[in-house]
Amino acid sequence: MAKIKKSYVCQNCGAVFGRWEGRCPECRQWNCIEESVIPTPGGGYAGAVAEICPMAEVKMHRVERISTGMKEFDRVLGGGLVPGSVVLIGGDPGVGKSTALLQVCCNLRGIKSIYVSGEESLAQIAMRARRLGLPADDVLLISDTEIESICAAASRAAPQVLVIDSIQTMQVAGVSSSPGSVSQVRESAAHLTRFAKKSGIAIFLVGHVTKTGGLAGPRVLEHIIDVVVYLEDTKSRFRIMRAIKNRYGAVNELGVFAMTENGMKEISNPSAIFLSRRQERMSGSAVMVIWEGSRPLLVEIQALVDTSYAEHPRRLTVGLEANRLTMLLAVLHKHGGLVSFDKDVFVNVVGGVKVVETSADLALLLAIVSSMKDSPLPDDLIIFGEVGLAGEIRPVANGQERLREAAKHGFKRAIISQANVPNKAISGLRIDGVNKLSEALEIL
Repeated sequence: MAKIKKSYVCQNCGAVFGRWEGRCPECRQWNCIEESVIPTPGGGYAGAVAEICPMAEVKMHRVERISTGMKEFDRVLGGGLVPGSVVLIGGDPGVGKSTALLQVCCNLRGIKSIYVSGEESLAQIAMRARRLGLPADDVLLISDTEIESICAAASRAAPQVLVIDSIQTMQVAGVSSSPGSVSQVRESAAHLTRFAKKSGIAIFLVGHVTKTGGLAGPRVLEHIIDVVVYLEDTKSRFRIMRAIKNRYGAVNELGVFAMTENGMKEISNPSAIFLSRRQERMSGSAVMVIWEGSRPLLVEIQALVDTSYAEHPRRLTVGLEANRLTMLLAVLHKHGGLVSFDKDVFVNVVGGVKVVETSADLALLLAIVSSMKDSPLPDDLIIFGEVGLAGEIRPVANGQERLREAAKHGFKRAIISQANVPNKAISGLRIDGVNKLSEALEIL
């Protein structure tokens, strides 16, 4: 007979305590600890005996990935969907998570899939598929929230793909907490993960996000699954899909989609949408090449420098780390001779892209100098390179691939680190290699 174990779980961070407290000691949030009753196995051992196997004797077989019907989605997943894997897709409400997964189910021609909805009725799902003009020959629908009954139905139907929309609405029998609580989300995800590994069915989980932008539920939810994908809204019709965890491919892989009346449409050339080619040249704008996952991406960065009349000048960044901007302004003062302590500095990455690598340092500083001097940079100039505290320009990874991507888009000049200058010239591209920030300023 199962024993009943009572514990108190924080609904914000997932920390477990032996007694109730008004404030969580881990995340410092108030009134977020709730009682949770979880049945635990009784005395005795009923599991199978674990067997030890040498690694050299493990039999390996080739796994054929399942294409989602969208190349950008396949790129983010590392080449397609792996049978038996569990993929968690998170994003803000209305960003297009359910639409994208419904398209995936309908595009799997010849492959049986089950779409489980705990938030919508079957008529609503069918109406959306009809409105988007999607084929529905091989798609099965279930409207249920009981994990045990869903897994039993999936075992009988034997699909290759199972979509759970959403994990916050699911519940496991024996857990007294309400759906969406930390205990229910954790137990539901663990149950589905075991089912996926045992049956070989690939499972998509839709996850809601909190007010801070993180996935709702405990962090263990991200640890027990195979792939974590975020669908980000760029405050326009474009959506950015990014993998932050992937056991079957590269992390930080990026896919770009456009939300249209016919659903999510993939963008095969995302660099084009992040570049604004204007007829009139404007100061404070530079084009850089960042590396996202396994491909280069051309992005425009803008800077606005203005006289500050406040006691403390403002430093505001969108898409970049604010602390790094402060550091680079100090480097510009020390090694470039340009003062900014009496000026407000605003920096923006066009298109809603978030830049996390240091290759944007040089482009950011030259955009700031362009705004300071009110002197536009050439339209055909591409810039990338890391800037050190001593004013040196350090090389970045995949320099030649970045230069080829820039040349493909019609850029004629490049300012990069001297160590990134290729041995063989790239047709149509003049490359200026620099070792110090002062050299880059002299070229301009």
